[in-house]
Parts: sequence; C-alpha cells; structure tokens
Amino acid sequence: MTPAPAGLTCRLCGRADLRSVLDLGAAPPCQRFMTADQLDEPEPGLPLHLRLCADCLLLQIPPLLSPADNFTDYAYYSSFSSSWVAHARRFVERAARELLPADAFVVEVAANDGYLLQHVAARGIRCLGIEPSENCSDAARRRGVPVHTAFLDKATAERVRAEHGPADLVIANNVWAHVPDVVGFTRALATLVAEHGRISIEVHHALSLVRDAQFDTIYHEHFQYWTVLAAERALAVAGLRLVDVELLPTHGGSIRLWAVPAASDVPVSGAVARVRQLERTAGLDTPAGYQGLAPAVGQIRDGLLRLLLDARAAGQRVVGYGAAGKGQTLLNYAGVRPDLLAWIADKNPYKHGRYAPGTRIPVVDVDRIEQERPDLILVLPWNLREEITGQLSGVGRWGGRLVFAQPRLTVIDPGAAAIEGAA
Repeated sequence: MTPAPAGLTCRLCGRADLRSVLDLGAAPPCQRFMTADQLDEPEPGLPLHLRLCADCLLLQIPPLLSPADNFTDYAYYSSFSSSWVAHARRFVERAARELLPADAFVVEVAANDGYLLQHVAARGIRCLGIEPSENCSDAARRRGVPVHTAFLDKATAERVRAEHGPADLVIANNVWAHVPDVVGFTRALATLVAEHGRISIEVHHALSLVRDAQFDTIYHEHFQYWTVLAAERALAVAGLRLVDVELLPTHGGSIRLWAVPAASDVPVSGAVARVRQLERTAGLDTPAGYQGLAPAVGQIRDGLLRLLLDARAAGQRVVGYGAAGKGQTLLNYAGVRPDLLAWIADKNPYKHGRYAPGTRIPVVDVDRIEQERPDLILVLPWNLREEITGQLSGVGRWGGRLVFAQPRLTVIDPGAAAIEGAA
C-alpha cells in the first residue's frame, strides 16, 4: 500500500502512517446541486482518496471541506425514505420499552428533519434535536420536534446539558462519519449522556464497504469509515466504553454501537467479540486486508459503463432514480454524463430543476418516469432496493427495467421481480 504524502496524519491517533486504499480521482461535493444559471460556472474538483491509518486502522479521507460547507443548508431529508422512517420508529419503540425511564430525556445529534424524534415526541417523551442545517431544523419543528440549531461540539454539549440536563439516551445516526474532529465530537457525545445513560451510534460498517466494494459511500462529507476495532479506540479516547454491537441491513450494511460512560457497570455483550471476529476473518485488522478494494471497484465501474454504452448503441432511453450522495460518487467516478443518463428522478422537490454536481445531469420530479417511459432506470440508492423496486413496480407495464450497479450489476423486471445477471 502506497504511503500518503508528507503532512497527512490520522485524525484519531495523530500518526503519520497513512496508506492508500482507493483513489477515486476528484469530484465536487456530492450535495452541491447546481441551478441552471450556474451551469457555466466552474465547480471544485476535490480529491476522493481513501487511506488507512496503519496504526489505529481508521479508514479516512482528508478533511477538505468543513462541516459548515456541507451542512449549513443541506439537500438531504431523511423522511423521504419510508423504510428509514420505519427503521427509526422501530428503534424508538424498542428504546421506550427496554431502556427509557418514565421521566426520560432523549437527545438526537444530527436530527435532520425530525424523522426519528417525531416518534419520541409522539410518546410524550421529553426530547431535543441538535441539527446544524436551518432547513432541516425547520422541517423538524414542523413535525413538533424541538431543535437546537448548531453543530455539536464541546460548547454546544455543555450548553444543552446545562439547560436541559443529562440525557438518558443520546442518538447519533449516520453522523459519526461526517465529523472531521472525531475526537472532539465523541467527547461532546460523552458530555451529553447521563452517568446511567447510553449512546446509540449507527454508522455504515467498513466491513460492508470493503467486502462488497461499496465505494459509492465514499464522498467528501464522509470523513471516516468505521470498523468496530476503530470505534472502540475512538470511544475510549472520550471516556466511553463499547458494550454492544448490532449488525443492521441499512445503507448496505451498518452497525449500531451502544456505548456507556467508562465507569458504568453495564456488561459487555458477546456480540462485540463476535463482530470483532468477523472483521478479523475479513482481514480488516491489518492493512493487507484492504488491498482487494481497488480492483473490485474498477470491475463495477467497467460493467456499468459497458451496459450504458450498449444501451445507447441500441437506442434505449436510460435515466436515473434517486439523486443520492452515493450516486454522485458512482457517476463522477465512472464519467457518466447526460449522453448516457438523460436525467435523474428524485422525490425531493428541493433538487428539482437543479443539476447533479460534476455530471450536470438534470434532476426532475418522479412523475417524469411515467410521462417518458424510459427503457432502463439506473437506481442510484441501491441500498433501498426493496423500497424502490416497490415504488417503481409499474414500469414493467411498458417493458421498463431497473438497473442496480451494486453489489453486483443486475437488471430487474420490477413487475416479475426477476433478476438477470448483467455481468
């Protein structure tokens, strides 16, 4: 593995021994959708180069953007995914049943549009969201969720604790990858939680990334990629202890980490050792275990390009579905432009009439699918395969098919739910 240039250090342990794992070239930030009057303006092309710390084994990219660049005005609304909202509801039901006292206080960091805390508030449980983006904060408040609009840092955590008291449960879903100051952020989580409380962190599992070549989860707002091994080390720096791990299907394979203050008497679940062993079996406890990622990613890119080029040669109309951040990594890395993918349909009206970063592919309302009846629809958020296949089941009426580039290139007849191996 190639060493990183001089000057790059690990954001967790501070060591300078970073090794190259996967170089995706350069791309603009994945949520910077352009308006029509911006199309003749330049876009930043920032490196997407995944590296591994040979000492603490944290996967990471350089912090080329600040959280303010990414999240002050944020294009992603969690509630547009019905399956994600249902996932959050089930979590709240379980927490209320098994963990929370009658007078509980719940804090969610990166509360987005209230997709989760709406279920907490509906139960009459005192709660607070901490969310940096104004537009998402406003959406959460409209759902009846109280929100403190700020980035989580030491000062914010101390202020929230002073005003509201310590939290019985602190929730941090899909945010631990988004913070360049991972040590400071984790210490802020520790400040929020009560001595008897728990912290629940959900994050994409680096085991899934490496094993299934899920390279499209790599983009500039994801600064690091977590194994349980690296997570334990980060939690320990903040005076926290990992006591349980759950393997989740969300986002193509995630982990839910349960942490408590180090002095807590909560015992460690056997699941922690079991997931550690899964990572060791995959080779993720040494730098050598990451060397197969780059070749696998190249195969995914090549297979998708062959399909798109063949479709164009055959005169087929190909469009995209779901203008998710992961899709922007895939399209930019593969060099896909509007000549291969005419437009991307998305349910989020915030993105309608805009253009995807880098590729300049227009984003349109989902009604356009029925109006134009394309031959092939490339589903970019492939992790929501079941949900989206159901949403697009009607395209089979005109012979339309769905394409998934990952984890294996497949073409689906959504009406018959049949899968054809495409590569």
